[in-house]
Amino acid sequence: SGIFGERLPLRYYLSAGMLLSGLFTALFGLGYFWNIHVLWYFIVMQICNGLVQTTGWPAVVACVGNWFGKGKRGLVMGVWNSHTSVGNIVGSLVAGAWVSSAWGLSFVVPGLVIASMGIVCFFFLVEHPEDVGCSPPLHRTNSEEKDPEEAAPEDGPPLASSRTGLERTAGSKDSAAAISFLGALRIPGVVEFSLCLLFAKLVSYTFLYWLPLYIVNVARFGAKEAGDLSTLFDAGGIVGGWRAGRSGGSGWVRFSRGECGAHGASAGGILAGLVSDYAGGRATTCCVMLLLAAPMLFLYNHIGQNGIATSIAMLIVCGALVNGPYALITTAVSADLGTHESLQGNSKALATVTAIIDGTGSVGAALGPLLAGLISPTGWNNVFYMLIAADVLACLLLSRLVLKETRSWCGAMARRR
Repeated sequence: SGIFGERLPLRYYLSAGMLLSGLFTALFGLGYFWNIHVLWYFIVMQICNGLVQTTGWPAVVACVGNWFGKGKRGLVMGVWNSHTSVGNIVGSLVAGAWVSSAWGLSFVVPGLVIASMGIVCFFFLVEHPEDVGCSPPLHRTNSEEKDPEEAAPEDGPPLASSRTGLERTAGSKDSAAAISFLGALRIPGVVEFSLCLLFAKLVSYTFLYWLPLYIVNVARFGAKEAGDLSTLFDAGGIVGGWRAGRSGGSGWVRFSRGECGAHGASAGGILAGLVSDYAGGRATTCCVMLLLAAPMLFLYNHIGQNGIATSIAMLIVCGALVNGPYALITTAVSADLGTHESLQGNSKALATVTAIIDGTGSVGAALGPLLAGLISPTGWNNVFYMLIAADVLACLLLSRLVLKETRSWCGAMARRR
């Protein structure tokens, strides 16, 4: 999807993806009204829906990256990325409104919503600041110095040559050739951040999907209470979660999975973006948060169910530390690498780089819940040990970039003296 996104107008590409996503989501729900009871129909609809939804993230990150430069990109994209948490909460409430009566509407209505927004994007999305007479952003700060390591490799840079890069920079944005898949992989940092996201997303998605069952088993809530989570609680933030947690187990399970995780993820993404902007080190910010997440996951497993207040607080902290690096890598880091100096001004790499990074992370999102299912019969402690090990591996994969950022800071401090 990222490769296609570089070669097609993003406005058309994103709008078509949203319309098709709405179509396949609605068709899934229409199986209820059409009285379809054939499994292959729902499998095909889900596969098609998954394929067309991959158009979304590379396209939207590329669009936002076109508008905001590196100086405040972390904070801007951290705030912007909170839309994923809001969507998770609103989507659960919209879908849950009909889950006990006519479940088909739980898919038809969200399908109509995203299709409607696809039409809005088609008419109003502006891909580049220059299209409306605005100045393009600065993708590199003046204080940044060229690293010898980031020079073009001997077998050729992501773009053909220095002369070609200068010509593309001088030309219009439409005349630049889109980067290739291998060219995107050669951008310094893409491989490291992609593999780091694999393990970070493994932790995030395992925590998301297995948390309700973990709470049922450890806190001794019944299976029915966990199943009724969509009907016994409405989104009311932290205070509402406290009230539902006190009144019944199902509300607590719902809050743990949705509200706490979403608030933690939003706070974590904004915090990670703000810190990385201020410090000027994306890799170091991610590494520190992942290192802090490891002991917090250990503590949550051992004392997280000692009380409702303790559980809520620890879930928010764990959500922030686990999802902060995840949010930062899929937004600001992807945009930084998609406008890397080795591209010599070519802006047609944002979607491909974002797709490579997020696609690699999706491998972890699939592996994490699968591994948890295999490990959980041996005990929940072992599941958390697996998550902690994934956090540590994610940190180790960023060690080279962290060392490079540290050397850059030391060099800058030496020059000031």
